[in-house]
Amino acid sequence: MRKPCVYILRCADNKLYVGATTNLTQRLHQHESGTDEEGFTAGRLPVVLEFAMEFPTIGEAAVAEKTLKRWSHGKKEALIRGDAEALKQLAMCRNRTSHLRPK
Repeated sequence: MRKPCVYILRCADNKLYVGATTNLTQRLHQHESGTDEEGFTAGRLPVVLEFAMEFPTIGEAAVAEKTLKRWSHGKKEALIRGDAEALKQLAMCRNRTSHLRPK
């Protein structure tokens, strides 16, 4: 795949890695071969591609990457499953004043 995309890998320790690239095939090979020696996935092999989404530009993919990196593990898992209802629930604010906001 040579289009800009954001992707999620599941590492051997069940941690999720989020990245963006213009060449998913090449980037996956780098992760799987451990050539990214100082990277997050190097010590967590093997990795499995769990999710990928294409974007029109690498800039848009990079914005999506930054957003996904801030998400909780549970929210990323819901995205991987394609569970829109769980994503909606997990996106809701759960602080003590969230019930005061207009719906």
